[in-house]
Formats: sequence, C-alpha cells, structure tokens
Amino acid sequence: MKIQHNTYLSLGTNQGNKFENLQNAINLIAGKIGAVQKISSIYKTPAWGFDGDDFYNICIQVSTNQNPGNLITSLLQIEKDLGRQRNNSGEYQNRNIDIDILLFDDEIILSKELIIPHSKMLNRKFVMVPLAEIAPNTIHPIEKKQITVCLQNIDDASEIEKIEEKLIRPIPLSEKYNYIAIEGNIGAGKTSLAKMMANEFNGKLVLERFADNPFLPKFYEDKERYAFPLEMSFLADRYQQLSDDLAQFDLFKNFIISDYYIFKSLIFAQVTLSKDELFLYKKMFHLIYKEITKPDLYIYLYQNTDRLLENIKKRGRSYEQNIEKSYLTKIHDGYVSFINTQKDLNLLIIDVSEVDFVNNKKDYNFIIDKIKYN
Repeated sequence: MKIQHNTYLSLGTNQGNKFENLQNAINLIAGKIGAVQKISSIYKTPAWGFDGDDFYNICIQVSTNQNPGNLITSLLQIEKDLGRQRNNSGEYQNRNIDIDILLFDDEIILSKELIIPHSKMLNRKFVMVPLAEIAPNTIHPIEKKQITVCLQNIDDASEIEKIEEKLIRPIPLSEKYNYIAIEGNIGAGKTSLAKMMANEFNGKLVLERFADNPFLPKFYEDKERYAFPLEMSFLADRYQQLSDDLAQFDLFKNFIISDYYIFKSLIFAQVTLSKDELFLYKKMFHLIYKEITKPDLYIYLYQNTDRLLENIKKRGRSYEQNIEKSYLTKIHDGYVSFINTQKDLNLLIIDVSEVDFVNNKKDYNFIIDKIKYN
C-alpha cells in the first residue's frame, strides 16, 4: 500500500480561455497526481509584479502517493503539456497555467529545488483567499497558525473578485465505487490488475484462494473425476470469502477490489460438469448468489487465446501447462453468455490483447482511464 499525502496547490492563468485552462489542469492533476478532494471558487485578480492581463486563481486539495520531489516534477510536466513555456529570466510574465505547491502534509522543506510551505504564499491574497476557503483550519507549519488567521494578517491590498462559474471536480474511483470485481479468462491478468489498483488507490484487496484448493491439480489430471468436488469447493470458498470481506469493510481502505466475482463459479461449472451434476450445482449456486453483494463495477478483461496461453506458460504453474485452446474458448463463451444476460450489472469490457499494463505505465493508465470514465 502506498502512503497517501495531503497537498494544497495554487493554480493561476491569465492567457487564452482561462476557465478551460484551470479545468484542463485539474483533470490532468486528477489523472496523473492523485484524487482532487476540494476545489475553491475562482478568484479574479490583477497581475502580480508585472503589467499583464487579470488572472484567474484557485486552490485545490489533492491526495497523492507522490513524494514532494516527484510531485513538483509531475506538475512541471503538466504545465508543459498544457503549453506553458518557462524562461530563466526570473521575471514575472503572462502564462496560460501556473501550478505551485503551497503545503505538503505538515512538512517543511528548504532546498535548492523546492521550498515548502511556499515562501511567498503568506504575502499573496490571490493565494490565501482561495486557500482559506477550502482549508480554513489547516495549520501553517512554520507560522503555527490557522490559514484563516494568516489571511487576516496579510498585508496585500490588491483587489480580488469571486467568479460565479464553477469548476468540475473529477470524481475519484474511491468515491465512485465501493466494490469493483475484475474478471477474465485464465491468464487474462485480472489478479495483476487488481493488485496494482489496490496498491495505487488504497483499496482492500480480495484475491481468489485457488492455490489452497487441493482439487485443482487433480482436476487438470482427471477432469471427469474431480470436476464436481472442485467446483463445489470453489463455490463454498468464494461465498465464504466474499461474505466475510464485504461485510467487514476496512475503515482504512477506500474501496474493495477483487480478482473474481461469485458468478465465475457457474461459468466454470457449465464448462466442466456433466448435465446431472450441473443441475444439482445450479440449485446450490442460485441459493448462494441471492445472498452475495453485487459489485458497483464488473470489469471483464478480454485477452485473445494465443496471448492467454503465452501468459499461462510464463507464470509457470505446473498444473496449468496442459490447458487446451478449446477449454479456454469454452470459458470465454461462458463469460460472453453471462455478460449478455446481465441487465442490472454495471459492466465494462476492456480488450487487453495488445497491451501490457503490468510492464507499461502508459498501458496501465489507458485501463485506469477506461475505468474512471466508464
């Protein structure tokens, strides 16, 4: 689990479509830095220290797992992505976007590269007014006073005007969903994605306990003999695990994310069981299914069969090495049938056949964006 830090940022712009500049910056911060918790009103102020157009200024509160050094690097890149061109003159200038770190937890950092708290924040009304709006009781770590008290003591007499237009706060995953289930065929990468997301977004991770099932290796050796005890044991274990974990929500985690959903049991049973066994199994399954909490989002990772076989071979579980294409095709067809019959489940299908989200950050971000904007 990555440690989450609380930081306050100041954003300003006086070029082009100023409202759009701020919204674009907020969206990029939410995508690349962390969850945007609060956004102040927009405040219109005169240019500070030079003759230029009026600025639109805001402050935002962000929860991030980045340390201060990585944070400033990321913010400078966002400025660059939005078209800002810095010069080394040291003089104030017009800009389409400016992003400064004001506070980072209660840390005090004095270095060549970075000063936190921001050295000029206590002298600038265009910073302190929006900051006091969203963090009135936050303590300035050097002054040891609340932000509202610091604002009262400010010397800046410049005019400041609140703008009525409101910026939109991107909703973070932890607020959008309480329970996400990631599904897919054998070797699709569902466990890897669940682990990565739980780590990044501070989610409670629920992983299928396949390694503890004594029938699984036997099943791959003799499917006909061990299919029924395997599927019944999986069903019982999945039911117990999901019931326990979903009932005991962890107050220190943002949401629950699992690498399976209980319906998986029926999909595999339809492939592995005989007609009579399946009839008996379905009776038990539907009794259990009614009692299980449904996920807020059900993600199905599609991976073509050749890639599945590559992944299975790569992870090296001995009992999986003889899995045939036809078996994987039947499993996929079972998922498709399930997906096509679900009307009340929030479904998201992501084709991961041509991406490597485990080793490629860009591919991982592509998947996260799909989930965020679903």
